Amino acid sequence: MCASIPQDMSTVRSDLAPEGILHAAINFGNPILATKNPSTGKPQGVSVDLARELARRLDVPIELVTYESAGRVVADADSGKWDIGFVALDPRRAEVVSFTAAYVVIEGACLVENDSPISRNEEVDSKGVRVVVGAGSAYDLFLTRNLTQATIVRSPTSPTVVDMFVEQNYEVAAGVKQQLEADAMRLPGLRLLDGRFMEIKQAMVTHPGRDVGANYLREFVEEMKASGFVARALERHDIDGAAVAPLE
Repeated sequence: MCASIPQDMSTVRSDLAPEGILHAAINFGNPILATKNPSTGKPQGVSVDLARELARRLDVPIELVTYESAGRVVADADSGKWDIGFVALDPRRAEVVSFTAAYVVIEGACLVENDSPISRNEEVDSKGVRVVVGAGSAYDLFLTRNLTQATIVRSPTSPTVVDMFVEQNYEVAAGVKQQLEADAMRLPGLRLLDGRFMEIKQAMVTHPGRDVGANYLREFVEEMKASGFVARALERHDIDGAAVAPLE
C-alpha cells in the first residue's frame, strides 16, 4: 500500500497540520518509542523518525511536543497542542483519538523482588498483591480491565514505576519489558517474571473528524512497515523488545 498524497493536498495538510506546522506528540514514557539524546537532550527514536518522515512527505515544518507519559498525550487530545501522536491501541482511548493500525508490538512484563513468592504472571492477580503501573498507560488500562483480586497503584509516569515500587515496598511493578530490564540492572535485588502479561500494540493517532488526514496516516503507517522504515529505525536506535507489527 502506498501512502500517495491526494491531488487535493490542501485537505491532507489542513487535517494533519492545520496551522502549517506538524505538531507531533512524543512520549518519553516508553523508551522503545522515544528517548532524550544523552548529548543534546533532543528527542530521538522510532516515533521521532516517523514524525519527521511524515512532515517531510507533507512538506511542512515539524514541532515536537514532548510528554512524560502516553496518558498525558491522550489527556491533551482536546487541547490543540498536538496534531499527531504515538500511543498504544486501547478501546478507551479510541473514544477520544483516531488510531492507525499498529507499527510496533511491545511486550508488557512484571518485576518483583528476588525473594518474592510470585514466580509466574498468572500469580500476580491475587489478594494482597499491589501492582504499580504508570497512570493512564496501556498497562494501567489493561490491568484495570483484567485484574479481579490484585490492587492497582498508579505512579505519575511509567519511568517512575520501579522507584515507587522499591521505595514503598509494593509487590509487583508492571510496564514495558525493556524499561523494567533496565531498572533491574540499575537496582539490586529485582527480577523479571518470565514471559509477558500483555502485548502492547503501538500506533499513530490524530484527532477524530480529520477523516482525510486519518486515512492518509493509516496508509502512511502501512507503507512505513512494508518498506522496512520501521525495522531500520528500531535497529538504528538499538531497540530490543519490540517487533514490527504485521501489515493490515
